[in-house]
Amino acid sequence: MKSKEKRKLRLTRRDFLKLIGRIGAFGLATGLGGWTYATKIEPSQLDLVKLPLFLPRLAPVFDGLRVAIISDIHLGGWMTRERLIPVIDMILEQSPDIILITGDFMYGHGWSDETQIHADDLAAELLRLSEKITTLAVMGNHDYWTSAPDVRRALKKANVIELSNTFYSMTRGTEQLHFCSVDDIWEEQDDLDSLLMQLPAEEAAILMAHEPDFADISAATRRFDLQISGHTHGGQVVFPDQPPPVLPYLGQKYPSGLYEVEKMWQYTNRGVGMGRISVRFNCPPEITILTLKTTL
Repeated sequence: MKSKEKRKLRLTRRDFLKLIGRIGAFGLATGLGGWTYATKIEPSQLDLVKLPLFLPRLAPVFDGLRVAIISDIHLGGWMTRERLIPVIDMILEQSPDIILITGDFMYGHGWSDETQIHADDLAAELLRLSEKITTLAVMGNHDYWTSAPDVRRALKKANVIELSNTFYSMTRGTEQLHFCSVDDIWEEQDDLDSLLMQLPAEEAAILMAHEPDFADISAATRRFDLQISGHTHGGQVVFPDQPPPVLPYLGQKYPSGLYEVEKMWQYTNRGVGMGRISVRFNCPPEITILTLKTTL
């Protein structure tokens, strides 16, 4: 499918109205307090998810390695620098060994003087992470819809290592753990074949891919132990015992949390920002701390 065709698969007016209708019904059912909770309270209630994860190819020297994950900051929309500060603070309080950010740093379409101000704020806050902890990132679809070169300049200013169809190796003694990436799939910037040609054939490998449904492709290679993604925001609105009413293209199958895809783990982070609709219900923003284990 060509990019022009895929762009039609963004949140449609029909989907927007459907979600607004369901949120409105929720608001009527619960009263003004419920609506206030979904628009004013839950979007700022950071959920710290801690999860041990067994990787069979992980070298013993990396047992207990703590990986912090955030995604979908979307600075310039609901997310402001003031709202990003507690996100950064919480990550630093956890003292992880490495930080992974799985795309969609900016909000909107196109670049402007105002967007540049938001990008400068983003760089200043991410620098607080990278000054203390190695911070890796991969691009998302919104980073291309705003301006990929400008987003990349902001990441470089923040000393964040942006991976594009390549990998970064953590070395302890003679052992390595590979953190890999494919560039954005929606915008057809991914090149898995190029990554696999570069990547050593042995040792544990973790793949960063913004869109989670890519897990079907990456798992089939049998080379990756874990794929980490964002993109879906978890659906933002999740009603009890129902799937999220609206999910994005390439975020339909693995919208939130941990999945096993063939013999690979897939983890989808719910993100810390929001998209076009600034509402969260039963789907709070998430910071994830994965503790990698060599034994069950």
